[in-house]
Parts: sequence; structure tokens; C-alpha cells
Amino acid sequence: MVHRIHDILSGLYMTILAGLFLLLDGIPHLIEEFGGQSPFQNIFPFEPSWVTVIICGFPLVYLSIRRIVYNKGISKISSALLISMAMFAAVAIGDIFAAGEVAFIMALGALLEESTTERAKKGLKKLISLAPVKGRKIQDNKEIMISVESIQSGDYLRILPGETIPVDGRIINGETTVDQSIMTGESIPVDKTIDDDVFGGTINCFGAIDIIATKVGEDSSIKKMIQLIRNAEQKQAPIQRIADTVASRLVPIALMIACIGYLVTGNIIVGVTVLVVFCPCALVLATPTAVMAAIGQATKHGVIIKSGEILETMGKVDTMAFDKTGTLTRGQLSVQSILVVDTDYSEVDILQLAASAEAKSEHPIGKAIVSHAIHQDLEILATTSFTMSVGRGIIAVINGVTLYCGHERFLEEHNIIVDERVQQNVNTYRSEGKVSIIIADKDHIIGIIALSDTMRRDTADMLSAVSSLAMKTVLLTGDSKETATYIGKKAGISEIHAELLPGEKVSIIEELQGKHHKVCMVGDGINDAPAMKTADVSIAMGSIGSDIAIETADIALMSEDLNKIPYIKRLSDATIRTIKFSIALSMAINCIAIILSLLEVLTPTTGALVHNVGSCLVVLIAARLYDRKFI
Repeated sequence: MVHRIHDILSGLYMTILAGLFLLLDGIPHLIEEFGGQSPFQNIFPFEPSWVTVIICGFPLVYLSIRRIVYNKGISKISSALLISMAMFAAVAIGDIFAAGEVAFIMALGALLEESTTERAKKGLKKLISLAPVKGRKIQDNKEIMISVESIQSGDYLRILPGETIPVDGRIINGETTVDQSIMTGESIPVDKTIDDDVFGGTINCFGAIDIIATKVGEDSSIKKMIQLIRNAEQKQAPIQRIADTVASRLVPIALMIACIGYLVTGNIIVGVTVLVVFCPCALVLATPTAVMAAIGQATKHGVIIKSGEILETMGKVDTMAFDKTGTLTRGQLSVQSILVVDTDYSEVDILQLAASAEAKSEHPIGKAIVSHAIHQDLEILATTSFTMSVGRGIIAVINGVTLYCGHERFLEEHNIIVDERVQQNVNTYRSEGKVSIIIADKDHIIGIIALSDTMRRDTADMLSAVSSLAMKTVLLTGDSKETATYIGKKAGISEIHAELLPGEKVSIIEELQGKHHKVCMVGDGINDAPAMKTADVSIAMGSIGSDIAIETADIALMSEDLNKIPYIKRLSDATIRTIKFSIALSMAINCIAIILSLLEVLTPTTGALVHNVGSCLVVLIAARLYDRKFI
């Protein structure tokens, strides 16, 4: 019952009503405060501010008593307790308007804080509203509408145009375009076809598709995002915990200064004014409002930050370490060039023969060559014989001709001469981070196909932006030195480490930390998880990364947009600057107000105005983080 009354009185409409009564009482009080004669004296049978004291004061007293009862240690002493004491002190000296003013502006500050928090939670609320409740299951060639909770991994589902995809899955039939902005922050819908993955909670824009469910219930992407954001909102940043502790300890200091002020001046109003202006409300509000606004801003752009502590730590990061494959590069081999050695063959001939020979191979190199040939609309010729030597090469017979595809040692083992010109080309490709496949018949080499893992389109721009933020960049990869050096230099990375095992990545991060660097590790795979766990902050490529990497990471990117990485750093820096500025501002206002109170310049009425303007300013400054442009 009491809690229900608290909720009603602290609501928007009751606060507005309290403000109207305060205004009715405020005009004559302010006129008198500055030496004038109010024409409105004795109009009311009682002071209208009493209504304000009751409406806004009850929630304050309730909150302070509740914290004394339930909180532990120093946290029992709260800003609500100090304001309650100031309110009662103002009532005791007969300044009902000052008591109402203190309570009202505190209520107004609470509403501003709640408004900021609600705006920051807008991304989460949108996620929750988009979480589907039903799905269209295909069973015995019939469509059955069932609850999302009933869908199991392996179920076949049909999604019609305009419907929300109920769970994560893989398309097995149909083509469409999916609006997945709520998950990835991508503004443009993404085309999807057979074997493409889709996320639960995203919207099927056009064609009907059939999917097989892969992740359901709490394992689905949208459920994980909702839980991650909820967890982030509940975790305090260290700077927030410090602010709360300082605020609690300021209460006895305020009481002491108020008592001293009263004893020195002999004026009880001085003591009451000190209580009014000393409240550390702005100090308490500075961090949570800024953190909530920043987390909300990040969620809006498809970035999940798991706690306020991560934001604070990210603001101190001076070194960014990157995995290569799947992070800076696409993680997929593709044909980069075809070199003709025997002029009796063209590039098309060499590609067609190599693809036909590799058609039965399961090796990624073979698959990449076949995929490239199919993309070029080349016919894959039949083979009458196929032999594979793992890690070395393959032998295939096509139209009676025996073809060899592999590296130079493999060809030499079959008495095929690798001349100096071919070896030089192979060495050049290797220095560029490319893999070379030499194609030969029984007598001689006819061509070379060079493949490589291609760099993401936005890698160079992202690294340039990171460097411009005065951060060191480090590449940590298990690839060869040649490949790592080529990619690292092309991308503009300042320090390169290659041929690393997962444990060696950890050692390098620990070495950097030993030199007093704050390290952020960006990765996408299982092998990156130990290094990500060791780093001060870790970022996972959410849409393509492994579940282990995402669970380990402090921050998850829900799209492949690497430009979100410098965005996170800029957002973190701005959040820390905002918090520090707000704390400094609140402390400065408090100090000035205390001095003016002791000098009897401020009264409880004007002191409440000065002090609580600071609280409102802090909330408004934090709220700006939500809409600022960092990308």
C-alpha cells in the first residue's frame, strides 16, 4: 500500500500538480525574497507549498527510510536522507516554500533521470517488442501456428513476406530480403538465399522462405541480445560505485558543516541552507545517466556493451590487438590471379582444367577454385580418376590427360621440373600473402593460380581511424609471416606477430599489459577466446563470430561493419569526459553554494534553486550522449 502511494505521488501528473501549487506560493515568496512587497499576501488560507511538501516529500521520506532498512553499511546514508532532513529543517523554521521547493526539484530531477533512462532503454524495448511470439511450423506438409517456446532445433518453418522470423535458422528454400537492422544496425535490408543464415526477430521483407531452426529459445540471437543489454544495465561502473560511496560519506560532513554554520552565526537558517545545498544529488546522477545513455546509443547502432565498467575501461584503452582471419579479412580464400606459363593455354583454359581436377576435392583451396570457375560460368569437365595427397596436391585425369595441381615440391616428386621463372613467381605470390597452386600435365607446367584471403573493404579505413585516436595497433595471427606482413603493412598496422598459437597470443597481450598498456582484443573465433579473456576489453564480431568468442567478449558487434570499432572508442571517451565534467560541475556548484550559504547570501529558497539546477544540468548533459553522432 505504501509503495503504491509512493508510485502515484512520484508520477508525472502528481509532480506537475505539486509544481502548480509551488508556483502559487512561489511568486509572493520570491518577490519578498528580493525585497519587494507582494500584492498576493494572505490570499490563501494555508500556504500552497504544503501540498508540494506532501506530494513530493512523501516519496523522499519513503526512499530514505527504505534505504536505511534494506541497504548495507554506508549506503544506508543516502542523498534522499539528506534532502528529507533539509525539508524537515525548513518546515521547522517555518519556511514551507523552501521545503516544498527542495522536494519538488528533487522530484523533477528524478523524472528527468527516468526520462533519460527510458530513452536509453528504447533500443531494448524495441528488441523486446520485436521478439516474436508465434511461428509457422511445417508438419506433414501442413502449416501449423505454434508458440515460439514450442519451436525446437531442427524444426522446419515457413516465413511469409512481412512476417517476423521467429528463431535463428538457415534458409532451405526460397529467396528474400531481410531487414535485420534491429540486430546488426545495418540500414539497408540484406538479400538472402538458400544456405544463408537468418536471425530471430528480423523481418522478412519480400519472398516466402522455408528455414530449418538452428538456435531456439534463450539461444536465439534476439534473446541473447535482450539478456546482454539487461545485464549491462544492472552492472555499475567502478566510477559509479565510487560516486555512490562519496555521496554517502558527504551526508555526515554536511551535517557537521550545517551545525558549525549555525553555531558560528547563531542563525538556524544558515544551517538549514547548508543542508539544502550540500546534497550530492548531481554527483550520484552523473554516472548512471551517462552510462545508460551511452549503452542505449550503442544498442541503437548494433553494438552490445555488456556493462558500464566496460565503457570506463574502453575509455582508457591505448592498444588495439586484432586477429586477422575472419576479422580484418573475410576468412575465405578466393582466386586473385591466373598466370599463363604455356602459351598454348589461356587463363580460361587453366581455370577450367584446374576446377575440373579439383571438383572432387574437399580442400578449401580446391573449393575456392571450383567456386571461381562456376562464377565465371565455366563447364566443370568430368574426371575419370582422382587422387589426393593431403596437404600436397591432387592428380586427376580429364579427357585422357593427367593433370597435377599442387605446390612445387609435389610436382618435383612427380618428376615435373619447376624452373627458375615459375619459382620466382611463386615466391612473389608468397611474399604478398598468397597461396600458389601450380597446374601441370605429365610433361610440363602450364600455369599458376594464386589465391588469398581478401581484406575486408573497411579494414584500412577502420585502422586509420583507430590510429588517429592515438592508439597502437597490433596484429596477432596464426598465419605465416609472409601473409601476416603483407596484410599488416597493407592495412597499416604498426606491430605484427605471426605463426602464433592461442597461448602465444595470450603471452603477447600479457607482455603489453606488463608495459602498462590497456589492451583491447578484437577477434571472431574459438582460438581468439583465450586472448580476448586476457585483454582488458574484448570485442567479438557478433554476426560472424563463434558463440564462444561472443560469450567471452565484453562487447559484441552485431554486424560486420568494422567502423563500429573506432565508434566504440569515441563513445567510451565521450562518456568518461561527460561523467568527469558532470562530477566536477556538481562539486563546484556545491562548494560555491556552501560558501554563499555560510556568508548568508543564500537562503533555503534560493539555495534549493541553485543546487537543484546543478542536478538537472547533469542529467541533461548525460542525455546528450544518446543522440550525439560518433560514427
